[in-house]
Amino acid sequence: MIQPTLVILAAGMASRYGSMKQTQSFGPSGETIMEYSIYDAIKAGFKKVVFIIREDFAETFKSLVEPKLAGKIEIDYVFQKLESFTEGHQIPAERTKPWGTAHALLCCKGTVNEPFAVINADDFYGRDAFEKAANFLQNKVNDGTWAVIAYHLKNTLSENGSVSRGVIDVSAAGDMAGINERTKVYGSAEAMFYEDETGEHALPNDSVVSMNMFCFANSFISLSENMFQNFLTNNIANPKSEFFIPLVVDGFIKQGHGVVNVVPTEAKWFGVTYKEDAPIVQQSIDALVQSGVYPNNLWA
Repeated sequence: MIQPTLVILAAGMASRYGSMKQTQSFGPSGETIMEYSIYDAIKAGFKKVVFIIREDFAETFKSLVEPKLAGKIEIDYVFQKLESFTEGHQIPAERTKPWGTAHALLCCKGTVNEPFAVINADDFYGRDAFEKAANFLQNKVNDGTWAVIAYHLKNTLSENGSVSRGVIDVSAAGDMAGINERTKVYGSAEAMFYEDETGEHALPNDSVVSMNMFCFANSFISLSENMFQNFLTNNIANPKSEFFIPLVVDGFIKQGHGVVNVVPTEAKWFGVTYKEDAPIVQQSIDALVQSGVYPNNLWA
């Protein structure tokens, strides 16, 4: 049976949150959100975790995770660098940040050679999501069949402001037909909305969204390498341009390479988009520990 890898995007600057939220403690024994994801992944059957981090943060990061994870799961690291895979292109002097999430996965070339799931370090995904991902990667993934773990939009909203969400268009066959990035989404389970330059628009109550949890064959990396060269040709002069995972997924579908299954999860997402979200995350984790979903110390 395939033993999938979990790739964690942990190189972000956390600009909206204002601190290195990947390392903030929320669990009763100092656990980060990321540690709950790794714990759930191990339970679901993942055998390796690869952290994509900034090289200047590497030693601090390693000192935080290795004492806890040693002997629990195989660990590896990838550094996302601005200059990676940009040969033949002149990087503008004003460009200071790397090229986005798909570029981060491209930096895994040579390190990740098996089917893998990708997640954000600062999002809580829930046990059900990892079980669904592991099952897909062990039984269904191939070069022509990928998956997105789809969350009910109502389970992903913040009480403290609008959020950005990739709203998924689902085909009659249950595959992804497209994904629409909505940058100002808000509301409650009863009524959800997004705003754009034309005003406020209602979203269906059964909307499902991507929280950047995808299941890929290793072919994602080679496809993203080809697409990144075109991206640089067209966007290198724009200092804010980013090569996102959904761009590669969209190209995969529209270029006829295969299908992306929409795998729904009933899990409730939570994360720290805003500082004001932190107490809610704390309360949510406390409740899960008290109900016995997680132990008081994940790694004891």
